[in-house]
Amino acid sequence: MRWTGFRRVRRQVCRRLKSRLKQLGLDDFTDYAAYLLAHPDEWSVVDACCRITISRFYRDAPAFEQLCRELPKLLHLAITRGDKSVRCWCAGCASGEEVYTLKLLEYFGLPDAEISLPWQILATDIDGHLLSRARRGCYSAGTLRELPQAWREEAFTANEHYCLKPAFREGIQFEQQDIRQQMPLGSFHLILCRNLAFTYFEPSLQQQILSGISQRLVPGGMLLIGRRESLPHGWQELLFPVSDRGIYQNITSSGWGQSKI
Repeated sequence: MRWTGFRRVRRQVCRRLKSRLKQLGLDDFTDYAAYLLAHPDEWSVVDACCRITISRFYRDAPAFEQLCRELPKLLHLAITRGDKSVRCWCAGCASGEEVYTLKLLEYFGLPDAEISLPWQILATDIDGHLLSRARRGCYSAGTLRELPQAWREEAFTANEHYCLKPAFREGIQFEQQDIRQQMPLGSFHLILCRNLAFTYFEPSLQQQILSGISQRLVPGGMLLIGRRESLPHGWQELLFPVSDRGIYQNITSSGWGQSKI
């Protein structure tokens, strides 16, 4: 309740926790603290109550507009390295809006080129229910309100919900992972970790997460974080800000990321 990362969503988290107290027949958070001491497995319930699932397509449009301008550079980077694809990782993908936004950027934002590569997107999240929603690829109109209208008309079929057409689901893989415990193997040209680790995790855990991310980011690859987020202290010599919209470039010349994809 004191952690500043939750200042904007405190009511939502507390509402969930108070509902849990009612289920257990407890009077207040003091009683719940005692209950947690006696029942350590209950911490997994607390963890679930603290998950924030706010998401929509093209969230923070200027950030995605800037990212769109960087995509040709990432394609050129992969081609120069001799990689077989452009690999992207979306961490904390929730119900998939951010993942599919990236797919739409690839489709609509990249100019035609004589040399191209397939884009592979790995999307991970801790919540299996949200991942099931993401795999379905169907959304309410409200989550699409920031998308360009032409994109909505071409990429979705509209009925009761807006559902992505098959072409805009290709090259995307969803996996259930807790970024605090596990990260995907391999290396990536682009990693998105927005409004997650650098908002809700304590500083020491942020450092740990960023270390894992940087190991998976190829030299020259890019990291996108949330608009209101900032990287922990001490990473300026490794990750250089490309813009004021949360895009950073890996400026190291060695590391795991050098392996061919």
